[in-house]
Amino acid sequence: MGTTAVERLAVTNSAVAADLRVLVLAGGLSYERDVSLRSGRRVIDALRAVGVEAELRDADVALLPALAADPPDAVVIALHGASGEDGSLRGVLDLCGIPYVGCDARASRLAWDKPSAKTVLREAGIPTPDWVALPHDRFSELGAVAVLDRIVDRLGLPLMVKPAQGGSGLGAAVVRDAASLPAAMVGCFAYHSTALVERYVAGKDVAVSVVDLGDGPQALPPVEIVPRNGVYDYAARYTAGRTTWHAPARLEPEVAAAVADVALAAHTALGLRDLSRVDVIVDAAGQPHVLEVNVSPGMTETSLLPLAVQAAGLDFGRLLGSLVSRTAAQRAS
Repeated sequence: MGTTAVERLAVTNSAVAADLRVLVLAGGLSYERDVSLRSGRRVIDALRAVGVEAELRDADVALLPALAADPPDAVVIALHGASGEDGSLRGVLDLCGIPYVGCDARASRLAWDKPSAKTVLREAGIPTPDWVALPHDRFSELGAVAVLDRIVDRLGLPLMVKPAQGGSGLGAAVVRDAASLPAAMVGCFAYHSTALVERYVAGKDVAVSVVDLGDGPQALPPVEIVPRNGVYDYAARYTAGRTTWHAPARLEPEVAAAVADVALAAHTALGLRDLSRVDVIVDAAGQPHVLEVNVSPGMTETSLLPLAVQAAGLDFGRLLGSLVSRTAAQRAS
């Protein structure tokens, strides 16, 4: 019997280079600053546990002088929101010649903008719910009532409204009747100038973490998300007791395989590398639908990637250590 993807990962996961010095970037000025700091501290603890020298630093005016004076062997970006996921910081690190774990600036920009990412997924034949992207200016100029009526006519109800750029469920709402749509749009526009309105797909909410330690991307066991109030919003993600997670997800083997395949396809179509998290809804027929892809997954005690790593029987610190070792080795070569 051949080895499984997880078994291959476990073997590769054993290699962590000694004497590495890693900079973990966390904090930033986005709405997700607090979550980012929690992720950064978790990454620091995990790396130090496997003997990697790791330092936590914010992405502020002191960063570039510090990089120039004493460049690290590798950077781990634990920044969430625009500062860590829109590609701009990665572009600056490229200018400085500093290697970092994760995808490059171009792929990060693409995945960060949900309508653009969904267009790429659709063109690649990857299922994703039908949608419309609506900038606030067009919403106002064309008349809110007329626009919302057309959206409901086109996509039906219920709907999912969320910022075109953003994470952690901020500004997102499920709309089950037309009368609730205006308020959901207003709430969404508080976080970004463009709203993504997509057809709501009922089913199991599943996250698939994808990692690549040199043998190609591999899907970790899917994590099923069961929020107490039915919506995986900011409070449900980061407040103890608000959500139950099942790792691995409660899926039939053939459905789990389909979920893994669609996550790997999304990771590849968007040009990602090293690691990502693909958020999926599995409908009643067992069909997975990709919602979005995160290039800087949360690393907190309630985050999905660490849960998947644990479900795979891997050590979180060694996995991160392997990723930074590979990143540093590529720079050296």
